[in-house]
Amino acid sequence: MKFIHLADLHLGKGVNGFAMLEDQRHILNEILGIVREEKPDAVLIAGDVYDKGVPSEEATVLLDGFLTRLSPAQVIMISGNHDSSDRLAFGSHFFRMGGVHIAPPYDGKDGEPPRMEPVVLRDGYGEAHVWMLPYVRKSAVASCFPEEGVSSIGEAVQCAIRHMPIDPSVRNILVAHLFVSGAARSDSETGVFVGTLENVSAQHFRPFEYAALGHLHIPQNVGGPSVRYCGSPLKYSFSEVLHPKSVTVVELAEKGAPVAVREIPLHPLHDMRELRGSYDELMERRNYVGTNVEDYLRITLTDEREVYDAMNRLRTVYPNIMVLEYENQHAGQADAAGAGRSPVESLSPMEVITRFYAERKGGGAFFCPEQKKYLEEVIHDCWGQE
Repeated sequence: MKFIHLADLHLGKGVNGFAMLEDQRHILNEILGIVREEKPDAVLIAGDVYDKGVPSEEATVLLDGFLTRLSPAQVIMISGNHDSSDRLAFGSHFFRMGGVHIAPPYDGKDGEPPRMEPVVLRDGYGEAHVWMLPYVRKSAVASCFPEEGVSSIGEAVQCAIRHMPIDPSVRNILVAHLFVSGAARSDSETGVFVGTLENVSAQHFRPFEYAALGHLHIPQNVGGPSVRYCGSPLKYSFSEVLHPKSVTVVELAEKGAPVAVREIPLHPLHDMRELRGSYDELMERRNYVGTNVEDYLRITLTDEREVYDAMNRLRTVYPNIMVLEYENQHAGQADAAGAGRSPVESLSPMEVITRFYAERKGGGAFFCPEQKKYLEEVIHDCWGQE
C-alpha cells in the first residue's frame, strides 16, 4: 500500500509581507503531478492546511481545486493548530462519499470524546486502518476523560491513542499534528512548545506501522523511518534555507514488514536564499548573472556606511528581497552593547517593550508616567500581568 504524506501547506500564508499564494499554487500543481505519477492509495495531509482559522477566499478556492484534482486517490486530512477544526470539517460526511476523509474536531464538547473510527483501506495484504488525530489541547482531552488526570499535551495524546479501538492484527497508520521530543524545528512554526510538559514521546506511536506527522517544517524521521515529519512543501522562513523541500512517499507491505520511505524533491517557483557582500559586489553583474535573481532573499550588506535607499536600489536587480540587514563594525558594536543582558524569555512584557523603545530611540529614552500607566493597563488586559 502506498501513501503520499503531506503537511503544513499553510494556504493563504504571507512571509515578510509577501503573499505566497502563487508559490503555493505552483507547488500544489507539482504535487499533483507526483500523485499522478506515483498513483498512491491515499494522500495523507497532517494538519495546518490553512494558515489561519478563518482562511481567505483565495486559500479556500486553492484547496478546493487541489482536493478535486487528487481524485481518484483517497484523501485523509486532519486539522492543525493553525486551522479551525470546525471549519475544516464542514461537510465532512458529504465529502467522505467522494473519498475525502476529514477528522472531526477533538473538542470534548459535552464531556464526550469524539467517535474514533479509522479509514479502512485494502490491498493484497489485507486491511490497513488509518487513524486521524487532529491537533488536540489537553483541556479537551481532560474534559473527555476526567478520570485520567491529563495534565500535559503528552499525556493528552497518550490518552487519546489509548482510547482508539486499535486492531493489532492489521496494519495501523496514524495521521497526527504535534511536537515529538527530539525533533528539529525552524523559525516558521508558531504554537510549537518545546517545554518538557508539551512534548510527545515517539514511544506513544508503537501501535502504528507508520505515524504521518505534521507541525514541524523540516523533513525528518524521529527515532526511525516509521515516525516522520514530511515537512512543509515550501520554505516559510530563512531558518529553512538549507533544508530542501520534498514529498514523502510511504510504502507498506505485509503486517510486520519494515516501512519503506523515500523523498521526491519539490521545485519552488521562488527559492529562499541568503546573500552577503558589499552593495557594489551584489550589484556587479558577473556576481548575479546566471542566478535566479527573483528568489526570495535575505541580503546582508557589509558596507561600513549605510547605503542610501539600499532596498529600492537593490530591488532593481533582486525584486523579491524580503529582509535587508547590515553586518559591519557599527552593527557589531550594537550587538556587543546588548551582550550580557538577560535573555528575552526571562523578561516581563513591560521590560521587553521598554528595552525595545530604548534601543529604537536611544539608550537614554524612557516612557513618561502617563505612557507607562497606559502600557501597564494594556499589558494587564492582554496577559493579566504587570
